[in-house]
Amino acid sequence: MDKKTGLFSNAVIWFGTAISVSEIEAGIGIGAASSLNSLWVPLVLGHILGGILLFLIGYIGASVRQNAMEVTSTTYGKYGAKFFAILNVMQLVAWVAVLNAQGATALASLNLPISFPITCIMLAALIALWVYLGLQRVSKITTVVMTILTALLIIISFRFLGFGSNAAGTLTSNSLGFWNIFEISIAMPISWLPVISDYTKDVEKPVKATLVSAIAYSLASLWMYFIGIEIANIGANYTIAQAILLANLGTIGIIIVVLSTVTTNFVAANSAGESSKVIYNKLNPKVIGVIVSALSAILAISGIMDHYIDFLYLIASVFAPMAAVLLVNYYITKENNEDKNIMYWNMFSWLAGFIVYNLTVSLDSIFLGPTLLAVIVSAALAYVPALSKRFHK
Repeated sequence: MDKKTGLFSNAVIWFGTAISVSEIEAGIGIGAASSLNSLWVPLVLGHILGGILLFLIGYIGASVRQNAMEVTSTTYGKYGAKFFAILNVMQLVAWVAVLNAQGATALASLNLPISFPITCIMLAALIALWVYLGLQRVSKITTVVMTILTALLIIISFRFLGFGSNAAGTLTSNSLGFWNIFEISIAMPISWLPVISDYTKDVEKPVKATLVSAIAYSLASLWMYFIGIEIANIGANYTIAQAILLANLGTIGIIIVVLSTVTTNFVAANSAGESSKVIYNKLNPKVIGVIVSALSAILAISGIMDHYIDFLYLIASVFAPMAAVLLVNYYITKENNEDKNIMYWNMFSWLAGFIVYNLTVSLDSIFLGPTLLAVIVSAALAYVPALSKRFHK
């Protein structure tokens, strides 16, 4: 039997997952296009709701002891689970590539004497090594890395505070609305919904460990957004690298970018291996994780960063409604896939949410935001069969 993981190790995993260049970039985007007085409520609300969804989905995996894609079979059936597993592997490969490219770009901007392609390959090699060694074997190293990373981020957070010019607060045109900010905020935790159960399935204490994981991620993610907002407040069009150089934190910045890229991408690459087992159970998750790491370098060098925002929206459009139907099925209706009609209806419920998301995502600051609208539509439809049974009794 595999060794169960404790509260601290899960907190470390998910705290480290949130510490990434992508989260800081999202904070820069919000800070550069919003008034400081108007962004905090939607930012915090998005993370709270996203964290709640992370907990609820993660607890399903923890309670039934199955990985993130295995648990979908109870709602969507065997082939439905394979369908979502394929989509998950595809998005995780691209996700690792995006983070790899962002990390390499930030490092290149710090005037390192290494080319962008070589940096991408080096980061991918570190991630592959981490995945191959496995979570249990690198747990102590991960704890040390996270301790160093946290200390350096505290230093950089306080240093950035001294350079604020309140530039973000002066913007009046093209500013983001409440639901725009909310959407950017909730997008990050939503992107990890098809991953979290890969790590909660082996916990000693399902409720406490899942709760700790969701809280650790949400708090660390808010911190990264805050750093991004600080950078945007330094001046218009500032990047992570420019802010690091301005604060004379070159070496610290390099360490932060490298370590944060590796800790976040380890979780994504490792989960791609877990999902591959649902597609074909004879695949070796570690080997798949290493292959994903290698593919990430190729995709990063090819320029996937140019499609980053659209890609992030695509993740939400697939997995937010998928999670909504799963939540209704597990916590409310308690249906199972033995009834094929229910399974087909669940797929339809997911598809409806997916369509709603993609129809509303281009609308400016639509009420509730496309993610929450998709979740509500899919959840409501998933409840219809149970409601119908009550009326016919």
